Amino acid sequence: MTKTIAQRQILFIRYLTFILIDLTVLNLFDEYWDNVQVDSFTISLLVAVVLQILLQITFKIEHGVGAYFKKKGKKGLRIFSAWALLFVSKFVILGVLELLFSDEIQFFGAYHGIVAFIIVIATMVAAEALVRWITHTVLGTD
Repeated sequence: MTKTIAQRQILFIRYLTFILIDLTVLNLFDEYWDNVQVDSFTISLLVAVVLQILLQITFKIEHGVGAYFKKKGKKGLRIFSAWALLFVSKFVILGVLELLFSDEIQFFGAYHGIVAFIIVIATMVAAEALVRWITHTVLGTD
């Protein structure tokens, strides 16, 4: 008997996987790099959920703005807006984390921890992309 998987089930599995990836990356940085400190596993889990939500919102906005400029035929503005949105969003996300978790998660180092935060986020996105590539290329799924 063959069962089909609904789109919402796929999305649930995808986002659950990405949250677990973010959780793992954040905890590895907490354990092995002094520039990242998280008070507890519970906080890191909550941060991973918030980060995933905020990153998905950022990507949706970036894709929407990119589609608008693509439709207008403005490739330069499309590239610049994508870069600007992705860059500025990191400051917004860091501000939200500060608001929600105050001193329970901290990033230290260059530029008041912004560099450490961007490195953590970039690692999370890269790990998610690697898993997406593996599931698509190796396993043949979307």
